[in-house]
Amino acid sequence: MPDQQIPGVVFQPNSHRGLQRGINQLVNVVRPTLGPRPRTVAIESTSRHKTPELLDSAGVIARRIVQLHERDADMGAMMVRHLLWKLHEEVGDGTATAAVLFQTVYNRGFSYIAAGGNAMRLRRYLEQGTREIVAELERMTVSIDGKQRLALLAESLCFDQPLAMLLGEIFDLVGEYGHVEIRTGHRRELERQYVEGSYWGSKVLSPHMLTDHIKLRADLTDAAILISDLELEDPREVFPMVHMAMEAGHKALVILATKLSETVVALLLAASRDPEKFQVLAVQTPGAGASEQMAAMEDLSIMTGGRPVLKVTGDTLRKVTAEDLGHARRVWGDRFSFGIVGGKGDPRRLRAHIANLRTGFATSDDRSARNRLQQRLGRLLGGSAVLWIGGTSEPELKAREELAKRTSDMLRTALREGVVPGGGVALLACRPKLRQCLEATADADEQAAYRILLRALEEPLRTIVSNAGFDASPVVARLIQAENGSGFDARQGQVVNMAEAGIFDLAAAQKAAIQGAVTSAALALTVDILIHKKKPQATPGRP
Repeated sequence: MPDQQIPGVVFQPNSHRGLQRGINQLVNVVRPTLGPRPRTVAIESTSRHKTPELLDSAGVIARRIVQLHERDADMGAMMVRHLLWKLHEEVGDGTATAAVLFQTVYNRGFSYIAAGGNAMRLRRYLEQGTREIVAELERMTVSIDGKQRLALLAESLCFDQPLAMLLGEIFDLVGEYGHVEIRTGHRRELERQYVEGSYWGSKVLSPHMLTDHIKLRADLTDAAILISDLELEDPREVFPMVHMAMEAGHKALVILATKLSETVVALLLAASRDPEKFQVLAVQTPGAGASEQMAAMEDLSIMTGGRPVLKVTGDTLRKVTAEDLGHARRVWGDRFSFGIVGGKGDPRRLRAHIANLRTGFATSDDRSARNRLQQRLGRLLGGSAVLWIGGTSEPELKAREELAKRTSDMLRTALREGVVPGGGVALLACRPKLRQCLEATADADEQAAYRILLRALEEPLRTIVSNAGFDASPVVARLIQAENGSGFDARQGQVVNMAEAGIFDLAAAQKAAIQGAVTSAALALTVDILIHKKKPQATPGRP
């Protein structure tokens, strides 16, 4: 046969069969994680002295699978792996749903092509049907708000009721852009702390400036603020700044700088000898790099009405006037962060700046850029909270902290883009529209595509029911006949109204899952030939 005569090249039908083996192998690994009663997957550690890693996130599990031994199967598995990790990174949810959708579309599409169907036409009609499904999901998307509903959504995402209740409360107060910091706690219980105003993770440059020696904190009122990224070495340059703030009648001066010399610190401490009359606080300019520092200084200047003093433009303290200082009703600082309450910048300029950041957030496709913009918006809007994660062991703490971060991200997405009925019900509710499309065409390839999608839309629900220990077929049959909005509560084992039960899925995740899964599976169905690269020779430096 031709495929046996050419080393490294695999032709049909062996190429499809090889891809199918890999797709099925990887999807079957992550399938048990779908639903509110997921089973975990154990992944062997590379070290003999460590216990296996127990995971219930399809995206993370797929990421841990680096290669399958069989090379044809490995190509199919890597197609699914790429899809799942991309969804995990961009949306944070919907990965297991996408996996079972991909598998169903590919397997049924493969059977149709093997029977003589046209792969390219099938792909086109699968993608056309996907657009119909996404339009239906958009039609049934609703917004979500309120502490109780947010807590129910969080519980359906993380399956941790105490954590879900706190996250529901936090996001009900701080909103979709709120600044929520998740830290490791020192107790077994979960705790939350609400922070007034806006704060940045940036330390006070000298612990001697912390006037409250019990809380290790300093609180200043009626503060002038110097916003800079300078390294202050000469106290003769700093003294006029302190004198300027005193002459203007302020009770405090806050200096943002990247570094202070010991002599400058001594000068500032001397100026703060009587904190009741005047106090100085020096804080490290927030931001891990130059771009983050510039963004933080821009936000601070608009919030407080000050002008950033930048070393890149050649600015020095000698050029600073009283008009360049920002002002705030209150400023606080501790060993880890500092915050501003009641910045006295121009409100109209602040609103315009927030609107620009929101536009940038909405139009950006870069996940890290969106995260940075969201954090900036949260600080400017003033909604801030800290969630302290408790646990009994270090592995539990790490797992719960990661779960809290993931659920927090998904709640933000839900607040921004809405939710749909959960438990696979939203996808099932798209079937009537596809049936209309099926009945309106006489084209065999188009009919095949719609039939494949009709079956695929059942698969997430079937998997959820099976993972919970129930027989899927009678449940699906019952739901097809039930009233709109009904679904199967896998935790209770009964049919309920999903909205009343608070069982939702992220609309963005469901749309991304169906789009990614069908588009990727349809593309895989058009692969006719697999070409293997020659394996490199083993050498002493590279076994």
